Amino acid sequence: MRSWTDTLRFAFQPVVNLMTGGVAALEILARPESGDVLAEARRDPELDGLLAVSALRAAVRRETLLPLHVNVFAGTLADLGGLQPLHDAVREAGRLPWEVTLDVCPPYTHVPRRALLDAVAVLRRQGFRIAADGVGDGDAPLRLLTDLAPELVKLDASLLARPAAVRAMRVLCEESGALLAVEGVETEAQCAVARAAGAQLAQGELFAPPARLPTVDVYVPPGSPGLVPPRSGPSVRQFVRPAALLPATASAGRVRALLTGSPDVSGVLLVDRDGVPVRSVHRSRFLLSMSGRYGHALYADRPAAKLGDPPRTVGVDATAWEVLDVVAVGGPNRTSDDVAVVDARGRCVGVVRLADLVRALAESRVEEAAGLNPLTRLPGSDAITAEVDRRIAAGRAFALSWLDVDRFKQVNDGAGFAAGDELIRAVGRALLQAAAGETRVGHIGGDDFLVLTDPDGLDPLAALVLDVPWSADGRPVTLSLATVLCAPGSVPDHRRAAACLAPLKKAAKALRGASWVLGRADAPGHEIRRGTDRTTAPAG
Repeated sequence: MRSWTDTLRFAFQPVVNLMTGGVAALEILARPESGDVLAEARRDPELDGLLAVSALRAAVRRETLLPLHVNVFAGTLADLGGLQPLHDAVREAGRLPWEVTLDVCPPYTHVPRRALLDAVAVLRRQGFRIAADGVGDGDAPLRLLTDLAPELVKLDASLLARPAAVRAMRVLCEESGALLAVEGVETEAQCAVARAAGAQLAQGELFAPPARLPTVDVYVPPGSPGLVPPRSGPSVRQFVRPAALLPATASAGRVRALLTGSPDVSGVLLVDRDGVPVRSVHRSRFLLSMSGRYGHALYADRPAAKLGDPPRTVGVDATAWEVLDVVAVGGPNRTSDDVAVVDARGRCVGVVRLADLVRALAESRVEEAAGLNPLTRLPGSDAITAEVDRRIAAGRAFALSWLDVDRFKQVNDGAGFAAGDELIRAVGRALLQAAAGETRVGHIGGDDFLVLTDPDGLDPLAALVLDVPWSADGRPVTLSLATVLCAPGSVPDHRRAAACLAPLKKAAKALRGASWVLGRADAPGHEIRRGTDRTTAPAG
């Protein structure tokens, strides 16, 4: 009688890094020729565990060096209390558990929550990484998702029709230290939405379909990177590539075999039993030593660590600029070395290449410069509205203000455009000086400025720009300020916030003198904080 293993085959689908365009890992997918072994595995934890082991062994037979994603049902983990056979198979194959991510799949309904969390804790102690799979199209409760604290959250592509939900998930991932991936991406439009919403990883037919042989040849549409934290630089997480790892005791001959068989590998990290990098072997320097007159005879059977260097490492929460600081330390002969990225326990999660960082930082500088107003060197409206959407997705209260110069055309006509330009620059400088903490200032053209701040920062801001005398070539000038307070959930996106701000600006311009009008997105009317009604005759 034929068993289920006789008709079972496996396919490999790349997990793509949207920043570098490289393959970050391979997901192993069961492809039975007949029957529905996955439906059986959902009901039979022992069978599901055997599928996971078989998937790993299929990858080992293909001799791929890439990190692997193996699927397992949540109910299986809860019932079995972990996957010891998988851990044993990983060790027998000479792979390291932290090179394997377990994609925990729905359904979660009726799965004992405590048993699932305990099983995940066991897997983490063994070194496995955890991904929450099928989020957005499954039944994973938000509380369970946060309790699982996965290293990766995989969203179903159907959620791309609701970009605000994807952005909110990105914020949640940032808070918990997880990466965000989107599965099932089929079109360039979906890829663009995933990027804009902040996803770092993706997979789907657009990049490469599942195939019987592992592939690193993927198609990634060109485009801008996803959202990055302002002022701190891109996160190193966006640039992580798979690392070629070998035990610290590996011989030079073993390293040489890996490098000569994998021309795309730029270096090898030697790690201890816990996965902590202890030596870094640079491809060119190592092969040069081995190719000398007596190199192979001298080193082939000796530890490769003797031909390595101390590893350069950064934490997973580092920024690209911090990586450059690490690269800058040491001799110039190591500027092309990969930098190891380590987790909180010091284990290697991948490497970053200097070329990726330099290219991305250069592009970000060009994009940033293109978006600056040439007069004030302040960003335009796009930067402010993007930050508004981030705060909305994060469920944060904020205040959005519009500031402009009263009767600015008359200022230009009377004092000249040079005096008008100097006035605009002075207002921009004052706003920047008032911009404490997470306040963002934008110059959207002419005499119009946008200011995004926390609600408690409004009074100091207003005092610094309204309670001082302004003039253009000796002519007195006043400013108008309109502010809309947006409580969490009061506006769905920046467009609605701007729509709430428009009538407040009109109300502020209707007042005499330096004016400030304050309204709320979730309530009608407004409050006059500065200025007097033009219809009221002045006293005396």
